[in-house]
Amino acid sequence: MSHATTAPASEAVGRDVPRIDARIKATGEAKYAGDLVVPGMLYGRVWRSPAAHARIVRIDLNGADRAPGVVAVLTGADLSDIDPRYGHALKDRPLIAIDTVRFAGEPVVAVAAETQAAADDAMALIDVEFADLPVVATIDAALAEDAPHLHDTAALTPGLFHGLGKLTLEPGNVCYHHAFARGDVDALFAAADIVVEGEYEFPAVYQYAMEPHTTIAEWISDDEIVVHSSCQHPFLVRAELADLFGVPVANVRIVVPYLGGGFGSKSYTKMEPLTVALARKAKRPVRIANRVDESMVTTRRHGMKAWMRTAATRDGTLLAREARAWFDTGAYADNGPRVVATGADAAPGPYRWEAVKVDAWGVYTNTSPAGSYRAFGATHLQWCGELQVDEIGRRCGLDAVAMRERNLLEPGESVRPGGKPLDADLKGDIRKVAAALDWDAPKAPHVGRGVSVGLLAAGAHPVSTAFVRLEADGTATLLVSTTEVGQGARTVFSQIVAEELAMPVARVKVPGGDTDKTPYDRSTGASRSTTLAGMAVLRAAREVREQLAAIAARVFGLPEAAIELRAGAAWHEGEAVDYPALIAAHFGMVGGELMGRGEVRPDKGSGSYAEGPVFWEVCVGGVEAEIDPETGQVRLRKVVTVADVGKALNPKLVEAQEMGGSMQGIGNALYEEMLFDPHTGALQNATLFDYHVPTFADLPDAFASNIVENGDGPGPYGAKGVGEGALAGTTAAVATALADAGAVLDALPATPERVWRALRTRRDAAAD
Repeated sequence: MSHATTAPASEAVGRDVPRIDARIKATGEAKYAGDLVVPGMLYGRVWRSPAAHARIVRIDLNGADRAPGVVAVLTGADLSDIDPRYGHALKDRPLIAIDTVRFAGEPVVAVAAETQAAADDAMALIDVEFADLPVVATIDAALAEDAPHLHDTAALTPGLFHGLGKLTLEPGNVCYHHAFARGDVDALFAAADIVVEGEYEFPAVYQYAMEPHTTIAEWISDDEIVVHSSCQHPFLVRAELADLFGVPVANVRIVVPYLGGGFGSKSYTKMEPLTVALARKAKRPVRIANRVDESMVTTRRHGMKAWMRTAATRDGTLLAREARAWFDTGAYADNGPRVVATGADAAPGPYRWEAVKVDAWGVYTNTSPAGSYRAFGATHLQWCGELQVDEIGRRCGLDAVAMRERNLLEPGESVRPGGKPLDADLKGDIRKVAAALDWDAPKAPHVGRGVSVGLLAAGAHPVSTAFVRLEADGTATLLVSTTEVGQGARTVFSQIVAEELAMPVARVKVPGGDTDKTPYDRSTGASRSTTLAGMAVLRAAREVREQLAAIAARVFGLPEAAIELRAGAAWHEGEAVDYPALIAAHFGMVGGELMGRGEVRPDKGSGSYAEGPVFWEVCVGGVEAEIDPETGQVRLRKVVTVADVGKALNPKLVEAQEMGGSMQGIGNALYEEMLFDPHTGALQNATLFDYHVPTFADLPDAFASNIVENGDGPGPYGAKGVGEGALAGTTAAVATALADAGAVLDALPATPERVWRALRTRRDAAAD
């Protein structure tokens, strides 16, 4: 390949390019779903069940359907002409309750009215009579022998996009079971010098995106649907809507404006089916916008309970790990099976084991459905395993860093049989954390230092497409369907295009996702945007660059190797022809465009979860924490993360991702917990007054992010994704730091009461 197509000179990549959407977001010009008004639009409101498990005996509208301003009222009785159940893993969820409700907050009636006030007023008229059914609101209750079965698991059918191979369902309330084993676990535990064993609990957590779920749906005709929605995966939503309503996929259009955060809460399909069904009934466009409390019962992170044991020799060499974990997926599976599989993957940790045995289950309960949340699986189980590694170190006289240096996998070693080998230098990463924490310096009383290291299977299904158009005036338009959810994807993509086409970033335009206009992208999540969609962008831009080089060679009458592309022009020995002139010369007129297409797909096999991951995202963190022994209050003196990204295409965006993920990790570790009544299943803290999201007052005294660029990623210029590992790494490092300070916990969050009780337990044990 010629010099002109291999050495662009814009130097757009690797710099702190300002976000291309910064100005319009700062000034309020950026449009979110809640800002949109479609001609003729009605306003929707949802009547939600107060019961967690009940049979619907009677729905009395009491004239709500005839109330002033009300245009349509939707109930399950309106869905007899379709199969109303959906779910990308299992088709177990009706778009509105039919016969039975399974969680408090489940939609039972939906109203569309001329104004939001009219829709709100209609809610007060509706009365629903329920016949209560037994409630199983905890994992233990759901697994009891006499527990009611929330679903007929034998009758459930797989969804469209779980990507997990054959789904293994079990009788009762288990929606998925994932297991793997290698080596003789029992023999190694029997012969081990040190065995650490424990039971652990991780709470249900709300993703808390600043923007609640909002959807506007238009039923254009019996075979055409248009939806504007705050969704992360427009093409997956399109496919589910087409499947639900029996409409050709090409006739379903999903338009995604800017999102005010997602973190997995807007992954897959959420409010879209209900809004479409209401629009179909009303025969007019309908908008449904959740309140925060409604979004809290729309999706959440899985709660989990786990049992784990770890075996080692007296010199600190790890031998075996066995783990069993149960994930509370709520009333419907949502993304539960993938969370279960990813959690199981994370349970052993990135260590060299002689034997491993892991079982993980997804469990139905009468609570709100649980789905994706940044770093799922790894966040659930990394902290448990890291506490056990540290305890082994204490028993054999090795500190936390030395334990990990002795046992961590090396690059190229197998993480799981049949999966991708390790593609990161974990020992180098953990040493950077130790240096940032001044690891060997003396500690004040009640101060602990902790490190953690883990891996997250990242990338999801590796299918992405992009188009780059170089216009007649020399500006470039990138068409790609990755959702801009606040992570800076449009900025990074514009940098890649600018780099490949040797032009200023300001000359690249990246519109939002629209399934009628932008090409297929599997999803936005799993740290895949820069890596997979970014590679499609790079390939599309390179195709345009190759066309430019060929045109320039004809214009100059020289070989392509003699041409250099830089600063938006083709150069040879001081003579330049800019891109508009090249395009005009090519077409013989002022007009025309060059188009490039880029594609990413599995190189072999199905590209399923079992054959992956695309890359291993590093989950490394470090914390220095101080405990007030009288109150159990925790002060974070320093938090350290490692962004092992292969290549930082925009270092400032990488650092921002690390800080955001780390703050969420602090929330998961210290503050956040959705409290469901164990008897009624009702969420008891469904406001941001009662549910503690970290604030500025909860920031650590100091934060440090280490960017590691080893060029070992599968993405553009050797890049790997970023943003999730900081959450899992920080959560686990808080737990190990508190243990180092004397508070060993078996449940999160580490509230002052839990920390105080852990300190007291240790003092009592020492006194004995």
